[in-house]
Amino acid sequence: MDIEKRSIWIKQLALQSGFDHCGIAKAEQLDKEAARLEKWLNQGMHGQMSYMENHFDLRIYPRKLVPGAKSVITFLKNYYPTQTSNQQEIKVSKYAYGYDYHEVIRSQLKLFLNKISEQFGAVEGRGFVDSAPVLERAWAEKTGIGWQGKNGMVINKEGGSFFFIATLIVDIELAYDTPMVKDFCGSCTRCIDACPTDAILPNKIVDGSKCISYFTIELKANLIPENYKGKFDNWMFGCDTCQDVCPWNRFSKPHIEQQFTPIPEILHFRTKDWEEMTEEEFKKIFRHSPLKRSKYEGIRRNLRFLDNGS
Repeated sequence: MDIEKRSIWIKQLALQSGFDHCGIAKAEQLDKEAARLEKWLNQGMHGQMSYMENHFDLRIYPRKLVPGAKSVITFLKNYYPTQTSNQQEIKVSKYAYGYDYHEVIRSQLKLFLNKISEQFGAVEGRGFVDSAPVLERAWAEKTGIGWQGKNGMVINKEGGSFFFIATLIVDIELAYDTPMVKDFCGSCTRCIDACPTDAILPNKIVDGSKCISYFTIELKANLIPENYKGKFDNWMFGCDTCQDVCPWNRFSKPHIEQQFTPIPEILHFRTKDWEEMTEEEFKKIFRHSPLKRSKYEGIRRNLRFLDNGS
């Protein structure tokens, strides 16, 4: 099978495996992105996310992650829910409605890589889902499946931005797609204007240290800074504001991934239910949920902040 047919086969397998979009780029060093990341880190926009300073060389050069790497395959997997919470009291980001996407997609990537090896012989590769030093948004642009919007999210013309990004680095040569070079955001500034904490800056820069998702998920301190009280718009875990106002998300369609089916409590819990939930109940209800990342005490901290900040 020649390179072109091999690449077509891989993209067809991606759709069969539950992914919505698939693009392929040459495994090469990301020099431009490296300079941008270094500047962002030097400005302290990663806040207390110290892990983002680690393994800089791995982030910018895929062959450091997979020796002999020749291709980077990028996938988008839709998570836009079939139904959204009708409660405005406490808000949870849509990506966290169902099972933890890390677990779901990681297993799908493993099966995907196994099928490639069965078809083409031994293929060395590694799959990544937002949990390793990979600049997945840069690779999404390089594979042509989307562009990075002003809110930092990868936007796809056909489906908006409610997608998880997964990356598979492999040591086989494939046909490479045309990079996304046009920015279809134009003069729109809705995400910048709507951000409750002014975390979205000009030139596609997001100050992670000001983002509600950072405060409610990544920040490990016992207290959220007082000067942000009253600005969270009831977001307890994550924030979708910049995506909810994005015009491109009018094209979002409900996902078909069974494992992303919303946990009933996320849709129906009121403030009182969240506040009265015990740690044992939390561990039972959200044992497969991304909410476990914040742990029970983190959720309690966020609830106290919302209560005091209203």
